[in-house]
Amino acid sequence: MLRIFAAMTTRILFVCLGNICRSPAAEGIMRRLAEREGAAGLLEIDSAGTYGGHRGELPDPRMRSAAARRGLALTHRSRRIAEEDFDRFDRIVVMDDMNYEAVHRLAPSREAAGKICRMTEFCRRHPDRTCVPDPYYEGHEGFERVLDLLEDGCEGLLDSLKEEGRL
Repeated sequence: MLRIFAAMTTRILFVCLGNICRSPAAEGIMRRLAEREGAAGLLEIDSAGTYGGHRGELPDPRMRSAAARRGLALTHRSRRIAEEDFDRFDRIVVMDDMNYEAVHRLAPSREAAGKICRMTEFCRRHPDRTCVPDPYYEGHEGFERVLDLLEDGCEGLLDSLKEEGRL
């Protein structure tokens, strides 16, 4: 008897404060990495914020500009994380401790809270980092530094998914 196994889709949600800098950049980076690896069909990737004041907006123009210099087009529209996201996503990757705590408070159960992790847990080239800092009030260098951290973290996350047999 011939058995055909369909690969399961892994669903990842990146979360920052306003969903206009870090999380949409992480979403764009992860999409590009998945495409390069031939794994785009195995991942569902989205982003959200813990603050809803930017709902419907494109990412910050400074982040879009910095990302464009790296070949990324960030077109995501900001949205706020919702309790339903815990059912929809397998992993919820947050950028800093403040967002970790906010998302943890939103989790409807311990099992759901177990889906939350920090982006820096996957960083290999920046192992000393405990958060991806918010570049909103920084200059050009802040956005570049954040993109460096996100590229590192997304590469590590992709490697982690491979090690788990999800890709």
